[in-house]
Amino acid sequence: MAQPPPPAKTVQESVSDGEAVKEGYAYTDGKVATSGEAIHVMEVPVIDLGLLASSPSAAGELFKLRSALALWGCFQAINHGMSGSFLSKVRELMGQFFALPMEEKQKYASPADDMEGYGNDMVLSEQQVSDWNERLLLIISPKDQRKLDVWPRKPESFRERVQEYSVKLRAIVGVVLKAISLSLNLEENCFLDQVGEQGKMYARFNYYPRCPRPDLVYGLKPHADGSTMTIVLPDEEVLGLQFLRGDQWISVSTIPEAVLINIGDIMEIMSNGILKSPMHRVVTNATSDRISVAVFCCPEEENEIGPAEGLINEDTLRLYKKIFYSEYYQLGKRPIEALKI
Repeated sequence: MAQPPPPAKTVQESVSDGEAVKEGYAYTDGKVATSGEAIHVMEVPVIDLGLLASSPSAAGELFKLRSALALWGCFQAINHGMSGSFLSKVRELMGQFFALPMEEKQKYASPADDMEGYGNDMVLSEQQVSDWNERLLLIISPKDQRKLDVWPRKPESFRERVQEYSVKLRAIVGVVLKAISLSLNLEENCFLDQVGEQGKMYARFNYYPRCPRPDLVYGLKPHADGSTMTIVLPDEEVLGLQFLRGDQWISVSTIPEAVLINIGDIMEIMSNGILKSPMHRVVTNATSDRISVAVFCCPEEENEIGPAEGLINEDTLRLYKKIFYSEYYQLGKRPIEALKI
């Protein structure tokens, strides 16, 4: 079936022209809650990555990590090896890219048959309501899998800075995967061996323009990630990311120099459901633009994924089947739904 055409103008162009929210972006059923209507603004648990491998503090921090991922599915990571000035430069880079003239950004537009590159997410049906954002989606690691034709050359420091960021995040992934294994009383490399040391990392650079009707649109509609984990560098000043706890949406406050890490479906599967892949969304703002970057860390494509054997016994049933990671993409479902027994 042929894809319907995307909206004629980008979100940013519509805002610049002073236009109202177009029909393709608006929900009319009252489902959308703005950031001001969120029940609470809360700080999710804070984990000091530097303590996870040190004695005697490691045991206490590992317990906090397990609790955070079982109850929240996410945590704020501090002492992660990236300075505040470095993170500020990454944010500045994002702002500079999205401020470029449209004709410059379109040089890196996503091809019709691929999601990588600049633009909006694909419109897959006539009933789909589009999200109020623009994004640049790139494979940033492994280095040999990058598609450099959609990597911006402006700002001039973009490629160098993103390369440095990817190296630092790869190290964080290793630390967190080992810590999660230890927190569940498993062998340290249990999850890292399943995921592989060369799994893909996708960076989604997000720009959410101010919205004249935040009560009608989502910046990103509610979803859970299909990744092993996702590392988010949020806007320093403008809130927008919300997590679902029970039946309430919680706005997440920003902690200076921290990055937010949430687990995805793959980690919930590998932990046999002990740890939870959280539903989350992004709401818009009537007066302020917002930027963020989310890096999705995924297993090597040919790796077999399933619950850790150390978590299965005669008292604890296996909740998920094993499957090769690349196969679940063909099922048209979240990994969680595709692999349930």
